[in-house]
Amino acid sequence: AAAVDTDDWVELFPISESKFVGYDSLEADVRISRYRRVKTKNKTYYQLVFDQTPFYGNSGGQVGDQGILESDGGTVRVTDTQKENNLTVHIVENLPEDITATFHAVVDKQLRDASANNHSATHLMHKALRTVLGTHVEQKGSLVTPEYLRFDFSHFQKVTDEQIREVERLVNHDIRANFPLEERRDCPIDEARTLGAMMLFGEKYGDTVRVVTIGTPDHTESVELCGGTHLNSTGQAGSFVILSESGIAAGTRRIEAATGWNALRHARAMSEELHQLAAMLKTQPGGLAAKLEGLQKENRGLRKGLEKA
Repeated sequence: AAAVDTDDWVELFPISESKFVGYDSLEADVRISRYRRVKTKNKTYYQLVFDQTPFYGNSGGQVGDQGILESDGGTVRVTDTQKENNLTVHIVENLPEDITATFHAVVDKQLRDASANNHSATHLMHKALRTVLGTHVEQKGSLVTPEYLRFDFSHFQKVTDEQIREVERLVNHDIRANFPLEERRDCPIDEARTLGAMMLFGEKYGDTVRVVTIGTPDHTESVELCGGTHLNSTGQAGSFVILSESGIAAGTRRIEAATGWNALRHARAMSEELHQLAAMLKTQPGGLAAKLEGLQKENRGLRKGLEKA
């Protein structure tokens, strides 16, 4: 890794933690509490801490928000948001002209919504995997980005094609049912346990937690402790498709999947590839299997003839 040269923090006014307002709004008026310069071999950038922020900092597997800071002095782009202790750190390429100004912080809604699609789908898929494979399935790791989701879970054999199709079907069923999402902020930990919320990784939790519930009383619900951003209802995810399934360690499997427009783009790419293959084999996409079976049979016959000769 390239060496990192980091200046000391320059504090404009003290705060003990960054207040996160991004569950309720993607915009907020903010002031810079502290900043510092960070220099690597290839680039220099700055880290800013605000008194409050609508930007979600990278944590719980979900990547940080991007967006802009607006002021009379111009616009500065926030390229990433990280968590450091109790502070939310915003990455910018240039310092604002007047660091003492009040800024209007605006989160990139398209990217935030795409991450929320994938995060809510992660919860639905976790529930579906436990339904299809068994309640031994537990989350071992995750990554949520605007483009796709990655989910690591405990399971001791390859997930079959039939099981993958059933997981996809269950998640898409929950999306089409448009179940509401309910959150309980500052929920006492004992109450969370009573609700049946999953306690993942053997993590240590505080006295209060945030509980995210997806579903309705007459359906099996997804109830998890989660600090990430989510949809208001499952229908907003649009669609869901599993891109790959693989083993990454003994007893641990990994699924990558996509939702919304990214799921549709994947479906379109697969359709175009099928049409290209069909054109190469001078058949229709629906006749590919029969065409390939015929070619394999012909190849076996030619091989036997060659061996005989």
